[in-house]
Amino acid sequence: MMPIRRDLSFDLPAGKMTSWHPAGKHMSHFMNTLSIFFPVGERFFIESVRYYRDKGVITDERLKKAVTAFIGQEAMHGREHEDYNAAYAEAGFEAVEMEAIVTRLLNRLQKILPPEYQLSVTVALEHFTAILAHGLLEHPEMIIDADAHFRDIWNWHALEETEHKAVAYDVYCKVMEDKKLYGYMVRVTGIIGATVIFWALVYPFFVRNVQKDGGLFDIPGWWSAFKTQFISPGIMRKIIGPYLDFYKPGFHPWDHDNRHFVEMVESLAERYDRKSKANPANDDSDEAAA
Repeated sequence: MMPIRRDLSFDLPAGKMTSWHPAGKHMSHFMNTLSIFFPVGERFFIESVRYYRDKGVITDERLKKAVTAFIGQEAMHGREHEDYNAAYAEAGFEAVEMEAIVTRLLNRLQKILPPEYQLSVTVALEHFTAILAHGLLEHPEMIIDADAHFRDIWNWHALEETEHKAVAYDVYCKVMEDKKLYGYMVRVTGIIGATVIFWALVYPFFVRNVQKDGGLFDIPGWWSAFKTQFISPGIMRKIIGPYLDFYKPGFHPWDHDNRHFVEMVESLAERYDRKSKANPANDDSDEAAA
């Protein structure tokens, strides 16, 4: 599947930053916390694949085109989540400080890890985003009753993550095509390290954001977030199997063919295109301003 760069704008309502999710403010904070990781992460992903494209390692023209489209999509994701995180920071949360922690970590990794290990981290984190995206798309009830702008930015991100989910992996396969065993070992090392570090940051950041909002001792709020993540629809529980598939020697992201979801992206693109009159951000009417 060939990714397509789409220039969209979602104009998130800043006043709903902590109340946009139907399961309550704890789930709003969980999703907001995930957003903190994206701008820095997307830049890391872009640099790790661009390195091999610019070195001439990728000779297949179709893969080159896919890499360029991947870079374009990730750049758009980074830009929209920068706006998202800025709104979160303006609402009184430590998005800037948390993003700085992630930036320092990834900058450190870029200094100490060889390029193939950086690419393996990208492949691992792309797998995370792909399986989380699938969970969101397979269970639209998770956010269907959310504020429309937040619902749509997460659906757009999930759809495009699905569209390009194999690009970094295909680059990795090309890089490691003559080093199969070594490539497998580096890939597994990458996902183990990424799993530990990513979730060791996500949940403490999440708790801190809830604490900042005065919800640390709100037991019903925590239960609602836990139930949504692990019981019904239980996306965090349901990604365990797909996550473990990554450890199979012959794994490929399109072993799980869910491309049918991508058909939905065009309706979002039409509504949120930066140049489209259908985009609420371009509507200067009194109703839109309200």
